[in-house]
Amino acid sequence: MMKMYELIKLEGSVMELFDSLKFKIVRRGIKIAFPEATDTRILSAVARLKGEELVEPVLIGNRGEIEKAAKTRGISIENLTVYDPDDCARWDEIVEAFVERRNGKTTKEQAEKLLKDENYFGTMLTYMGITDGLVSGAIHSTGDTVRPALQIIKTKPGISRTSGAFLMIRGNEQEKYLFSDCAINVAPTPQELAEIAVASAHTAKMFDIDPKVAMLSFSSKGSAKAPQVDATVEATRLAQELAPELDIDGELQFDAAYIQSVAQLKAPDSKVAGKANVFVFPDLQSGNIGYKIAQRFGNFEAIGPILQGLNKPISDLSRGCNEEDVYKLTIITAAQSLSNE
Repeated sequence: MMKMYELIKLEGSVMELFDSLKFKIVRRGIKIAFPEATDTRILSAVARLKGEELVEPVLIGNRGEIEKAAKTRGISIENLTVYDPDDCARWDEIVEAFVERRNGKTTKEQAEKLLKDENYFGTMLTYMGITDGLVSGAIHSTGDTVRPALQIIKTKPGISRTSGAFLMIRGNEQEKYLFSDCAINVAPTPQELAEIAVASAHTAKMFDIDPKVAMLSFSSKGSAKAPQVDATVEATRLAQELAPELDIDGELQFDAAYIQSVAQLKAPDSKVAGKANVFVFPDLQSGNIGYKIAQRFGNFEAIGPILQGLNKPISDLSRGCNEEDVYKLTIITAAQSLSNE
């Protein structure tokens, strides 16, 4: 009989990918904070993650309320760590660290009020190294999850904005791509788009994708003239300067980036055209539409959004998520924490 800590082999290419991530994180003692600890989807996923020894869950909230919610699903939280903002032995330390991090933008009184919010409190645990990452968004908006992260965790050096990527998988391991930014930045500048491209390449590597990054446009190598095209051309140049070791090219239409026969006609000298596996959209509108078309028409599984560019991993669930979504995104968050080491 399989022991609780033994990994369950999952079927299909998506599950094979997650098996690979699970082997990277299993028994590493990675601590992930869950600010929405009374949500039964969170609790069910946490029980699986703890049982398989993939992460050490840290639940945020009142223990009695969490226990009550857990009992409705037959889950015990006896062996789980709980941090209650209203009854925390390290409260003064956390408040002081928050005030220092905000560098004069927040008073002690304001800090004490903000830290009663589970997302702010959980984000501070991650900032202080008490936890290695955070997963939220099942009942909170993206803003509620991302705002504390931007104020406390902040972005990595050289990255001015966080961004949201989706891992797109279909059929077999040959169809595994990254789409970005599909979740955060409405109209990125060329500099921001360049940063998104580089961050996306590093995210791709986490999933064993050798990144070939296409900067998408409605033009390929000057086939159309417009300010939007010029912006993508400039973003490509900046991205190549930021990371000359990466294969990044643009501007490319999607067919030129994806299909080799089209690439030979439209961009024959490109190292990326026809081989792209990381697709950087010029704005949020096209990125969001693009990944949903691939998901609904192309039967790709869209996993994400995966937040990129932060100093420590903070992950944002959809409010329509299910237990499996929480489980998978937590595995990704834990893997991100290792890549940040």
